[in-house]
Amino acid sequence: MKHIFRESPSGSAKTLLLLHGTGGNEEDLLPLADMIDPEAAVLGVRGNVDENGMNRYFRRLREGVFDEEDLKFRTQELHEFIDEASAKYGFDRDSLTAVGYSNGANIAASLLYHYERPFHSAFLFHPMVPLRSVERPDMNGLPVFIGAGSNDPICPPEETEELYGHLKESGANIELYWAEMGHQLTRDEVEQASSFYKQHAGSSS
Repeated sequence: MKHIFRESPSGSAKTLLLLHGTGGNEEDLLPLADMIDPEAAVLGVRGNVDENGMNRYFRRLREGVFDEEDLKFRTQELHEFIDEASAKYGFDRDSLTAVGYSNGANIAASLLYHYERPFHSAFLFHPMVPLRSVERPDMNGLPVFIGAGSNDPICPPEETEELYGHLKESGANIELYWAEMGHQLTRDEVEQASSFYKQHAGSSS
């Protein structure tokens, strides 16, 4: 998978996995990484699916309706890529934090639904429920932050609440933050995420 890797400027054991939204690329969320943890190493990954010239992590049938078979395949593909990248670049797989927006948040959520502790923590901005027909692993104590827009036309509030419920049922230590906005990422969300990171996710090094 096309990607960039940026080493920690201070030798921090932490690594941020950056997963862009539809039409983005592996560098899109670098400013977000700098706001959440400027000392962490960064692995930015570009989605392998091309939708009318826009990069995505998995196919969809239409807006809001995922191609579930492709989602499962791409989730496994990304999981294997992360393992390979960890071996190649030497970062601690157990200190990896996922930071995903929109389509990137959905593939990160899918990893949480399919694998036991694929991340040390996860930051999901404007995510949807990835799958409803899967038995979720134990997420006891796993820090998860969800940033959502109360007026999001792509990801309605009830979808966010359902995802929140799934993760909470599975034991995640979860915070849900509502911005009075639509689908766009807001500074307030990122600042709240940074605070949650310092409190919960920044404790493993």
